[in-house]
Amino acid sequence: MLDELDDLLGKARDWAALGHGVALATVMRTWGSAPRPRGSHAVIRDDGLFEGSVSGGCVEGDVLVAAQALLRAGGGVERRDYGVQDENAWSFGLACGGSIAILIQTVDDAHFPPALLERIVAERRQGRAIVVVSDLATGAAVEIACDGGEDERAEERFINRYPPPLRMMIVGAVHVGQHLVPLARQLGYRVYLVDPRDGFAAASRFADIDVDPRWPDEAMADWRPDGATAVVTLSHDPKIDDPALVAALGSDAFYIAALGSRRTQASRIERLTAAGFDEAALARIDGPAGIAIAAATPAEIALSILAGATAALRGA
Repeated sequence: MLDELDDLLGKARDWAALGHGVALATVMRTWGSAPRPRGSHAVIRDDGLFEGSVSGGCVEGDVLVAAQALLRAGGGVERRDYGVQDENAWSFGLACGGSIAILIQTVDDAHFPPALLERIVAERRQGRAIVVVSDLATGAAVEIACDGGEDERAEERFINRYPPPLRMMIVGAVHVGQHLVPLARQLGYRVYLVDPRDGFAAASRFADIDVDPRWPDEAMADWRPDGATAVVTLSHDPKIDDPALVAALGSDAFYIAALGSRRTQASRIERLTAAGFDEAALARIDGPAGIAIAAATPAEIALSILAGATAALRGA
């Protein structure tokens, strides 16, 4: 399964391979109520076809024109700043008060190399992050070491980190999972579902996803949760949920959640404490799972879990 970024970069790579001139537009900075986050991309073809978004539609038209001008000139780089203070703010749709800075680079060996697009796609598919630095004067983009110490404040360059694709590992093919799977997919997660119970694994209600019939710890050993992974246990059965939580706590998963009542959570913490986990480790488990919205139905519970995962992902 492809995520949105994978698909977008793949499109740019394919267009370039077909002989089209291609430009990559990237959100460098945002202030206020800018509609797209830092690092968002749009790819623009020489004939005006484009994919992705840098502003949700506010400035795409102007970015498109600027990108085509660079392509007609044989390649280059340009930074464009948009904000309510500009005389064109109303025409660009930024009168809401937000401001954004967009970097436009042509896809070629001198600026954003096609081989670098291939490298980003390949590394992310292996579950690895990749960091790219672009020189703002020349537009040249190169990969740098992914050590977490990148200085993103440097004025003469733009550093963009491409994390692995979002993944959600769901333990328990239960009713809540029927709603959680499609919701997670809509938010860009690659979804994995495991349940060793025969009747659950064979359930036709999950016809659009293969339910892994292994025990969760076996599945997790293959899936290898990383820093872009959420792990959610739904089975209510300690024999199934606990091994999954042990595996998740030993990983870099950014969100770990366990469905159940407060009493169930207290018992779960006792068992995991006895298994050797300290208070700091156990604090990573969101239990009962999700944000408290008084959810009463399986769909509402799934919504609360996705909200909890989003809050963790965004540092809210």
